Amino acid sequence: MLSTDLLRDAFGRVQGAVHASLVGAGPELLHYRPDREANTIAWLVWHLTRVQDNHVADLMHEPQLWTTDGWHKRFDLPFPVAATGYGQDAAEVAAVRVGADLLLGYFDAVHERTVAYLGTLHEDDFSRVVDTHWTPPVTLAVRLVSVIADDLQHAGQASYVRGLAQRAGLH
Repeated sequence: MLSTDLLRDAFGRVQGAVHASLVGAGPELLHYRPDREANTIAWLVWHLTRVQDNHVADLMHEPQLWTTDGWHKRFDLPFPVAATGYGQDAAEVAAVRVGADLLLGYFDAVHERTVAYLGTLHEDDFSRVVDTHWTPPVTLAVRLVSVIADDLQHAGQASYVRGLAQRAGLH
């Protein structure tokens, strides 16, 4: 099995987890917080999608879909356009008040672009250094695995929050 096949499978698992967190979710469920500092499903999915869009666009040496496809305008968030969610506080988390359809649309667009990019890669591409700010320098393979790990962690958190919200009687 090729590395691209494994990565496609992993990103497909992220997609499955994101869809499971969002399908049929209304505003109460998407914006539920188990406590004042907790992340919402809406913020978690927005954040994981922004990170994937940011990192994959960088690998492709292309602009992010967030801006080129106008997602930043549709979301209309009170953050700088370049914001991805890193370092945001509880008030900023609460400001991500969008619906499931918008989140799914942006996520699926980024997912499709990611999978298309994977189709352009060859086995020898994975050892290419893409970031020298770390020791050891980060290769393409490591960056993609990092995105998958981050995405799966946040998708799992979104699933957990959904379960808590549903136990609280929200839909």
